Amino acid sequence: MKEKIKKLVSEALAELNLGEVYFTVEHPDDSVNGDYSTNVALVLSKKLKQNPREVAEKIISGIKKPPEISAIKPAGPGFINFHLSRKFFADTIDEILEKKENYGKNKNLAGQKVIVEYTDPNPLKEFHIGHLMSNTIGEAISRVVEASGAEVKRACYQGDVGMHAAKAVWGYLHEKNWKTAYAFGSKAYEKDDKVKEEVLAVNKKLYERSDPELNAIYDQGRKASLESFEEIYRKLGTSFNYYFFESETGKLGKEIVEENTGSVFENGDKGAIVFHAEKFNKKLHTRVFINSEGLPTYEAKELGLAKIKYGKFPYDKSIVVTGNEINQYFQVLLEAMKRVFPELAEKTRHISHGMLRLPTGKMSSRTGDVITGESLISLISEKVVEKVKETNRGEMTEEFINQVAVAALKYSILKQSIGSDIIYDFDKSISFEGDSGPYLQYSYARAKSVAEKAEKEEIFMNVENPPEEISAPERLLYIFPEIVERSAREFQPHHIANYLIELARAFNAYYGNNRIADKNDESSPYKVALASAFAIVIKNGLRFLGIQAPEKM
Repeated sequence: MKEKIKKLVSEALAELNLGEVYFTVEHPDDSVNGDYSTNVALVLSKKLKQNPREVAEKIISGIKKPPEISAIKPAGPGFINFHLSRKFFADTIDEILEKKENYGKNKNLAGQKVIVEYTDPNPLKEFHIGHLMSNTIGEAISRVVEASGAEVKRACYQGDVGMHAAKAVWGYLHEKNWKTAYAFGSKAYEKDDKVKEEVLAVNKKLYERSDPELNAIYDQGRKASLESFEEIYRKLGTSFNYYFFESETGKLGKEIVEENTGSVFENGDKGAIVFHAEKFNKKLHTRVFINSEGLPTYEAKELGLAKIKYGKFPYDKSIVVTGNEINQYFQVLLEAMKRVFPELAEKTRHISHGMLRLPTGKMSSRTGDVITGESLISLISEKVVEKVKETNRGEMTEEFINQVAVAALKYSILKQSIGSDIIYDFDKSISFEGDSGPYLQYSYARAKSVAEKAEKEEIFMNVENPPEEISAPERLLYIFPEIVERSAREFQPHHIANYLIELARAFNAYYGNNRIADKNDESSPYKVALASAFAIVIKNGLRFLGIQAPEKM
């Protein structure tokens, strides 16, 4: 509808010989001012040097009003407000009921191939709450881009070699406990120069795969780590298409750097190879791509990864989701990539997020003071069990408790724009009332129960006899496709999260003030249709966020 109004206004400008100008069409804050509003008269009045209100009235006279619009009125100093017709809202309900799970989708990215890389936990280290942040955001972005018609592949890139692996293997050799091996080895490495030498030797042997005993220990730990990650992905509802590992990207990355040394990269101290990014962008800095041991660094491996990714899936866009602590590192990487693989650099988009923190503060896997992703989900689940017992909402099955716990976690992350740090509030996150994932799930289940009650009372939904007054939920339902489009365009799932809360509040207020399933009410079939349409939109929106919607709560 937004595009249709833009077209109607543009046609009126042409018909009236008023010329072309850039203008916006938005939703007014108050529905009293209409369902859409445009600033075209204000913009044009400056060009014509005429009174904005008079320009607005002139434009209105040239607009050919379609059946979907009931009124077009000038407002304020020169805005033009559009009021949608009762028929439009009824038709929207009908459209939602017809499209079902496809309502909200679009084809804006049809034909596009997009690979989204996210989560990226390192084997032999803990899957911490920062990985939960990346997983939640990456999965939501993947689903929103898919909803816009793109072919999406999900990728997880994991550091299975490097100093962290060497520290973990050294730690296991001395403590025989994989859960604490990395923290133990890391602490010892920092305190003891002899240990540092031993860890460096382990690192080189692991990279070369030259020591059978170390290889066996490493392989055992790597396998156990990856299996534990899969269990967490199952709980979160994530399934990856590709797994990439630094042990695979390192060799190619090193070759790429060596081939471009002299033109892009330069020889540094003690045999290292570096990239002087500040020569191309004064805001950037020098980074090492091959260290003095002759081993590729993270930066070199990323170059190899970009090439391997494209070989597996020739993408139009590669989205990489990480924490914002590596922003500067990634900027240098992209600057190097522009010189080596300009086409791939152009296709790469880095999306960085803030930290997920608990009220106790930040965690560190290096020191061992770490909050694991699994332990946080378990803690939320325990609180959900208490809440379900207290409110008697939902069945006490493992699947249901996990669905609500994951909704509590994911919504807490996704309701804010990507980039900000988040302090996780346990009580607010699991509330069945207010700004929370479980509240959205409960709102969906409530609407489903209304439909079930209507069916038992033989009230069959239709849109033929709507009430005269247009309800608040109706004024929001038709906006959903616009919200999805914006979320995909900006790579910001919080637009959907915020919209769903507003919609749920509107429906729950409507539910509280109206008897929906009432055989004596001739508009009851329409109200039931409205409740069913609401349920469809809430479920679709939650699905785009990676959140499940239980049928009963």
